Amino acid sequence: MSGREDAGRRVMGVLGIDPDAVIASVAALDERFGHTIVEYAFGDVVGRPELDLRTRQLVTLALLAAQGGCEPQLDTHIPATLRAGATRDEIVALFVHLTPYVGIPRSLNALYQAKRLFDAADDTIPEQERTP
Repeated sequence: MSGREDAGRRVMGVLGIDPDAVIASVAALDERFGHTIVEYAFGDVVGRPELDLRTRQLVTLALLAAQGGCEPQLDTHIPATLRAGATRDEIVALFVHLTPYVGIPRSLNALYQAKRLFDAADDTIPEQERTP
């Protein structure tokens, strides 16, 4: 394993993203591409020190939502953004903030993804442990 992949795996671990699952998800199509995601996206880019992970993840959510059609990636990055220290309210505010720039449909799609993930997470937390 290269040092770049090792660095990417560490960053992914902090964000709660399984690098082996990412690699396996595309291995049947291209055995190298998943490693490239781990090495380049997470090792070389996300792992840079100039921005903290929380900020990087909020930017990532904004970019994925702005592109549209990135719901599977939002499914990965919304929980990762929470793990990086952002709150649900900040994620919702981010998606609402995008509306005048990317349009209602893209903001709404991102909000729907967030709601679905938040609801699913709430279903796994015992009611007495939930925060209001």
